[in-house]
Amino acid sequence: MGHGNGEGIYRSLGRKIDGLPTRAPWNETLYEILKELYTPEEAKVLVRMPYGLSTFEQVTRSTKYEPARLRTLLEGLCEKGLVFDLWIEDQYRYMPAPMVVGIFEMTMMRTRGKLQSARWAKLFQDYLHENRAFYTANCAKGQRVSIMRVLPHEEAIAQGAPVEILDYEKATAIVEDSEKCAIGLCSCRHEKLHLGEKLCEAPLETCSSFGRSAELLIRHGMAREVTTSEMLENVARSKELRLVLTADNVQKRIGFICHCCGCCCNLLLGVSQHGYPHTIVTSTYAPRIDGEKCAGCGKCAKACPIHAMEMMANVAAPTGEPQRPQADESICLGCGVCALACPKNAIRLVKREQRVLHPETTFERVILASLERGTLQNQIFDDPNRITHRFLRGLVGGFLRLPPVKQALMSDLLRSRFLHMMKSGVQKQGRAWLLEI
Repeated sequence: MGHGNGEGIYRSLGRKIDGLPTRAPWNETLYEILKELYTPEEAKVLVRMPYGLSTFEQVTRSTKYEPARLRTLLEGLCEKGLVFDLWIEDQYRYMPAPMVVGIFEMTMMRTRGKLQSARWAKLFQDYLHENRAFYTANCAKGQRVSIMRVLPHEEAIAQGAPVEILDYEKATAIVEDSEKCAIGLCSCRHEKLHLGEKLCEAPLETCSSFGRSAELLIRHGMAREVTTSEMLENVARSKELRLVLTADNVQKRIGFICHCCGCCCNLLLGVSQHGYPHTIVTSTYAPRIDGEKCAGCGKCAKACPIHAMEMMANVAAPTGEPQRPQADESICLGCGVCALACPKNAIRLVKREQRVLHPETTFERVILASLERGTLQNQIFDDPNRITHRFLRGLVGGFLRLPPVKQALMSDLLRSRFLHMMKSGVQKQGRAWLLEI
């Protein structure tokens, strides 16, 4: 593949993005995406930036750019959603956006500037789905820490369930607990609209964000601020439309809720089309079917966005008896859409027997996701230009990628101790604010 001298900086940028918590394997389409979205100078800044959140002064030292020019470049990158700028401790801190959640979503949510949404949609479609490399890199090795998790529809949960639904599992509680709310375009539906693959009636403007995430999107014109009442109406509309509610895979300070359909959502398509159930983390619930109430109408199976519900022959009944639904819990999302669709109230959600892993904070999710995907060393030694960091990334990265090491640190026995050690480390570095994001 020969692209001349210009390819080098984009290959370096591709390696940088691939080193973030969500992997982005290199291929021809990724090159086209990067060339389309970043100027060569912007790519150069990204390559030199630290991997993690950094102050303007830290980015200046790392990139060796003249401050006025750097500020102009960063403002342009932030406006396009290719760099995140978060207001933390009275100043902005900057970090490169990963492919997901980041480059894809921000590009397809943009409403300002020179927009080529149809071309971008085709490029992202080719990259994400053409050869499954993106899903394989992030999901094929049994990874459990996805960026998103499913929220059960509260109305679908069995009354008198042994364990009460927790606030971080309730869409309404997440909304009511947020000081700032915003709604923007659903990046997946916007992409599929341009591709002619949007088969649902769900509106484009559904993507819900909260807190710092909402502030960032509002500031860059990618979402509009709404009241709590408007956001609750948005959630209620999604229930009526039988959409799957998915959220930031954390328990505290949740940044977003997506309203997903089976025809458009790229994470749900990762399950239904590509066969990777861990593209999204299930809720802690699974459906239970009351055989006495079930009429065998099949509406639950038709409603399931990933085809996890199948109508099976009722072999124990006389000839002519209706079929009965059966859920494949190995891929079932635990969303409750099937229960909402049932006219006989024959399906309710109950607690799963197997524990589902939901990190407590964004810090924990990033650490665990990076460990699973072999990029944790970049979060620990995040300056790409310091020789000591470069050496330690190679040394520590090789150790952390050893399967026995990774399995041990992710185990129930050692995971909490490992996270405690990581938290202590950032506190000693004077970066305790990372634990509060």
